[in-house]
Amino acid sequence: MNTNGHAASAPSPYDVIIIGSGAAGLTAALALGENLKVLVLAKGKLTSGSTAWAQGGIAAVLDTGDTFDNHIADTMDAGAGLNRRETVEYVIERAPHAIERLVELGVPFNTEGTDLHLTREGGHSHRRIVHVNDATGWAVQTALLKAAKENPNITLLPDHTCIDLITGQHETRYSGSGRVWGVYALDEASGKVQAYTGRATIMASGGAGRVYRFSTAPRGATGDGIAMAWRAGARVSNMEMMQFHPTCLYNLEVKNFLITEAVRGEGGHLKIPETGERFMPYFDERAELAPRDIVARAIDHEIKRLGLDYVHLDISHQPPEFVKEHFPTIHEKLLGLGIDMTKEPIPVVPAQHYTCGGVLVDLDARTDLPGLWAAGECTESGLHGANRLASNSLLECFVFGEAAAKDILDCWDRLDEPPSIREWDESRVTDSDEEVVIKQNWTEIRRFMWNYVGIVRSTKRLERAAHRIKLLTDEIEDYYGHFRVTTDLIELRNLLQCADLIVRSALKRHESRGLHFTLDYPETSTAPRDTVLVP
Repeated sequence: MNTNGHAASAPSPYDVIIIGSGAAGLTAALALGENLKVLVLAKGKLTSGSTAWAQGGIAAVLDTGDTFDNHIADTMDAGAGLNRRETVEYVIERAPHAIERLVELGVPFNTEGTDLHLTREGGHSHRRIVHVNDATGWAVQTALLKAAKENPNITLLPDHTCIDLITGQHETRYSGSGRVWGVYALDEASGKVQAYTGRATIMASGGAGRVYRFSTAPRGATGDGIAMAWRAGARVSNMEMMQFHPTCLYNLEVKNFLITEAVRGEGGHLKIPETGERFMPYFDERAELAPRDIVARAIDHEIKRLGLDYVHLDISHQPPEFVKEHFPTIHEKLLGLGIDMTKEPIPVVPAQHYTCGGVLVDLDARTDLPGLWAAGECTESGLHGANRLASNSLLECFVFGEAAAKDILDCWDRLDEPPSIREWDESRVTDSDEEVVIKQNWTEIRRFMWNYVGIVRSTKRLERAAHRIKLLTDEIEDYYGHFRVTTDLIELRNLLQCADLIVRSALKRHESRGLHFTLDYPETSTAPRDTVLVP
């Protein structure tokens, strides 16, 4: 792993290392920053993660006609019974508090009189989505970052790409334990790798959406945290459950612009382009308000059946002012591309949207590895099961970010100071003039994952993907071992690792459930069972 140097690291100025500057990471940082010195590492800009991209909102029971039991039932139904009920209850019962905290931080949620305005999205039986127009994530990210920057105990460090977790094998006096002490990270500005250590580490690095050719995820969503935790010895669970958002804008220039679930929630219809006929009522009695996996498979079915490039999402029957008021960001973006959603339909296709599986955590956000907690999209907490219910993702970040912080504070006196850690050894590596290899392999992975491990799968397709992964693994590991690390190379290594975990998980599930639909096992078994992989 290029960590053979003998120079030791200096004592750490930080108590806790947090990997990721999105909702989960910053929530944990703010809770810990009242008492401890916290370092937050971001791969790119502090706002470059998935949180800032979230359009829809945050689900919480706030309406007088709604109940926790309703929200729990909707979450379990969307998750096709694979959810862990205790997790679902834990998160949903803490949702109103999470919203209160965000209001205190200054998130300007839409209101209706003195109450928060609630919208409804697919899979929800009631209106329970609090939002800031159609740019909720950006408003949340802005408020959390402002609070973090104002806290003198929190250090925010952008443009640092994390490479591997630091464990006992990296100690100056080699212990070989699985205890996590922090992370090695590449400083983009200097090109140097540094060890950042603390008594506790929180993984909040986001999902692995970019393993697919079409994804609504940001450029940096390359599964880094999942891959790092796996290499360090943590179990991962349900990696086959990759959510595809039904409605991503179809545009040859703009590849990953999401058309929020709320467009369908506010009356948008999915139609066949040539005829204008709605097709969702033929697939589910809830029509456009069915859970995402059902809607995505229906669109995929119609595209393949009719040889289409896309289908239409049409909300032009609603009053123009209603559309502009509810979806100002989307309306403006589409106008710039020559589409007026108040007068004409929007061309849409499914695209990978959310990683429902990940690093296995308990209700305290603990992983298998001592010293490592995790929260957000990089985890499998049991909340989402086989399919995430719309607007439960940011909620999970807030609840588990706080859970990780609380558990760390509760056991702080029992956490040891980090030992002396070896510095990153760069004596054996040189710069590469073959970086075209990285781009080629990146493109190949994303293409075969889209074609073979997408919305509809088969054993033969999965085996083809597994064969290509095997061929690429030796090539990429050899490249990684001989050349100086770059962000592109680190991401490629992690992409391949996540692709392998997804394919292995998919091959182990001999049924169709939620987001995993296979032609060879189209029925759902009577006994829900997690797919757990052990390093």
